[in-house]
Amino acid sequence: MSEIRFGVLGPLVATDAAGTPIALKGPMHRAVLARLLVARRRVVPVGDLVADLWVAPPDGAVAAVRTFVAALRRALEPDRRPRAPASLLVTEGLGYALRPAPEAVDAWSFEAAVHGDPARLEEALSWWRGPAYADFPDAPWAAADRARLTELRLHAVERRAAARLDAAAVADLDAHVTAHPWREEGWRLLALALYRAGRQADALAVLRRARTLLVEQLGLDPGPALRRLEEDVLRQAPALDPGADPLARAAEAYDRLAGGARARLESAVGLLRTLAVTGAGGLRAAREQRSAAVAAAEQLGDPELTARVIGAYDVPAVWPRSDDPERAAGIVAVAARTLAALPAGRPAARARLLATIGLESRGTTDPWPGECAREAEALARGLDDPGLLAFALNATWMQRCHRIGTAPERDAIGAELIGLAAPHGLVTAEVLGHLIRVQARAALGDLPGADRHAAAAGELSVRHELPLVGVFTAGYAALRLDLGGAGFGEVERAYRGLGERLDAAEMPGLSDGLVALALLGVRLRRGLALPGVEGFGAYAKWVLPLWDHRELRDLPDPPPGLLADALWWLLAKAALSCGDRPMMDRARTALAPAAGEWAGAGTGMLVIGSVGEQLAKLHQTADAES
Repeated sequence: MSEIRFGVLGPLVATDAAGTPIALKGPMHRAVLARLLVARRRVVPVGDLVADLWVAPPDGAVAAVRTFVAALRRALEPDRRPRAPASLLVTEGLGYALRPAPEAVDAWSFEAAVHGDPARLEEALSWWRGPAYADFPDAPWAAADRARLTELRLHAVERRAAARLDAAAVADLDAHVTAHPWREEGWRLLALALYRAGRQADALAVLRRARTLLVEQLGLDPGPALRRLEEDVLRQAPALDPGADPLARAAEAYDRLAGGARARLESAVGLLRTLAVTGAGGLRAAREQRSAAVAAAEQLGDPELTARVIGAYDVPAVWPRSDDPERAAGIVAVAARTLAALPAGRPAARARLLATIGLESRGTTDPWPGECAREAEALARGLDDPGLLAFALNATWMQRCHRIGTAPERDAIGAELIGLAAPHGLVTAEVLGHLIRVQARAALGDLPGADRHAAAAGELSVRHELPLVGVFTAGYAALRLDLGGAGFGEVERAYRGLGERLDAAEMPGLSDGLVALALLGVRLRRGLALPGVEGFGAYAKWVLPLWDHRELRDLPDPPPGLLADALWWLLAKAALSCGDRPMMDRARTALAPAAGEWAGAGTGMLVIGSVGEQLAKLHQTADAES
């Protein structure tokens, strides 16, 4: 089987052990072979082959496919005895699969080389003889693989240049960006190579040419990497010289010495986990690249690897509304598929997948994510892995946020996280525990307790350079000003400042509508006039009844999360003011579990009002009407 080699990086070819081309007969035979290569050793049903080979399949198409396959077998395995089972082009069920060794297909070897040692890139790029699957330029079944291989080739050209950044790289990169002007990484490397060759003016000219082409041809401004390089070139930043920058040297060493795709994927997720807590830009980049890493891991077809890549991203989550619901749903879907494919006897991997599902399924009433979180916690408690248990507890906490009146339960989870994390040096988990307790103690009206945990979280964030923690401590500081009796103007300035920090933090799931709700609570508790109806974001439909009671009609329940009690409190107020008995009954039922809590304070960032006082009004009204 390993003696036959296949080439698709250009016109389709097959060669024997001596390198002699194998005759593949007509175009339909070649198309069948190429289609099976695209499937990457998986079975292709005969019906799919028929649909791919003909726009309008003729009578006898299935028989024709079988004839093509038989002819290909004779060509590829000429020494196979009659009626002996095929070992290369095999029949499985109602379809066929081509099973060459991974190194026997140039495209597969090229993919491995791109993700491996940069020293192999020169040789790997020489394997290209033209466009991938050049014989089938219009075949829809080849389009995705052709596009993927083309992208890999461009990446390889850039990676080869990045490994050298010398005069030869300048010539190669100049041709590269001329042919592919949308490749920002190509422009960046060309400018960097010129700068390191002592040609600062030429480097700046290249960056400005890139800007012009991107704006005029694509209508896009240069991305952050190009903008940052231009700034660095102008100020002759020391980091542009790899000899003077230990981080650059480390990155180059990693590119040169790191293993294949699997090792690089697992290492990348570890870096993304750190990147996510460094600030707004890092959080956004980590979200984007995490999805790419998970997708790449799943494509490799190894459930255990995919489980490790998914589960390694145990970044603490302290807000039960997703910043990017679409990406989160994608992660949950891959985790669910991986969970189904994971071999038995892998409790740690299973726990991480279950915790991921529980953590990424935010703002849902579906019971399944809660079941996943509970199973993850149970598995983690049976393993000697404090980090895994902290991850599972975060998922358990997230699912507790989807029910009203769970502040005591959430507080207990925060306390366990602190006790677990501190002796094991799990800094981010320890910070998470303190922030959870800030929220819970505030909801329960224990402001001195919340003060202590806010101070502890702030001290840890400064010591360990975790700037995003400051968003939550600033939110609590504004809440404390409000409840401490500060004037409305001072409280409003604090919340406006919080709004600016929220915008800079790039956490839309947290920022959307939060400041408007906070200032609404400040006004309502001080008897001030209502503000305008703008700024409430996704929460607007549950706030509008304060202005227009007709909006109470057929209104769905507020979304689950730490603001659900606040929205029910506001609906209760609107219903009381207009005598809407059905809504009063709904609000009383919803708020009853939180009778001892402050609505909205479970966020640790705002307060709407006392749940107990609102329930008392609802009960009084109901009693008066009965």
